[in-house]
Amino acid sequence: MTRFSMPARRALAAVPATAVLVLLPSVAYAHVTVNPDTTAAESYASLTFRVPTESDTASTSELVVDLPTDTPFLSVTPRSLPGWDVKVETATLDEPFEVEGATVDEAPVRVTWTAQEGHEVPPHEYQEFAVRVGALPEEGTTVVLPAHQTYTDGNVVDWDDLPADDGTEPEAPAPVLTTTAAEEDGHHGAATSPDGADDAAAATTDAVDPVGRWLGGAGLVVGAAGIGVALATRRRA
Repeated sequence: MTRFSMPARRALAAVPATAVLVLLPSVAYAHVTVNPDTTAAESYASLTFRVPTESDTASTSELVVDLPTDTPFLSVTPRSLPGWDVKVETATLDEPFEVEGATVDEAPVRVTWTAQEGHEVPPHEYQEFAVRVGALPEEGTTVVLPAHQTYTDGNVVDWDDLPADDGTEPEAPAPVLTTTAAEEDGHHGAATSPDGADDAAAATTDAVDPVGRWLGGAGLVVGAAGIGVALATRRRA
């Protein structure tokens, strides 16, 4: 039986600890969240919804996102996702509003992604759903985007709770973003119109979670170093 010296055993014992560090970033994504590529007022923004499957036995088969009707988006362009069907629903607004001299009484109110057979999100994995919207409302507006997650066993989780007055996070918080000042140079997000929406959404999705990637790489380097120390110590022994 191969025996390792005490220094070698200590070096190997450090490897599992590194693995724990690599896994920590995933804890931050236990809820459905929204990641906008811009929050500047009057901009067109690519919104990426990260949806984890928290069930141990069922998969995520559908995601519905409710769009705001008090500050509606006049343009909504979802990014295509292989294996998923997507539908944008419009409806008549309770209170029409004026846009450049025209009265608008209808707007997109809901986006639904439905998994095709075999493309559901398995337990303890996640998927990202992207949509380009515009224009964002005036600075300081809180945009609430309630999400409804359906599982293959029929359960539905409504991510639509708002924080309590004391700032306590609710059990099922709704995805939320708050708009910031409009950009002075006249550039509205990644594009000034819905044109090129898919490219902008793709860029947002590919850039997600740089911290997690950095920690993952660091974990592999430290783990490899620990094994190298162990082998070197064994040779000296």
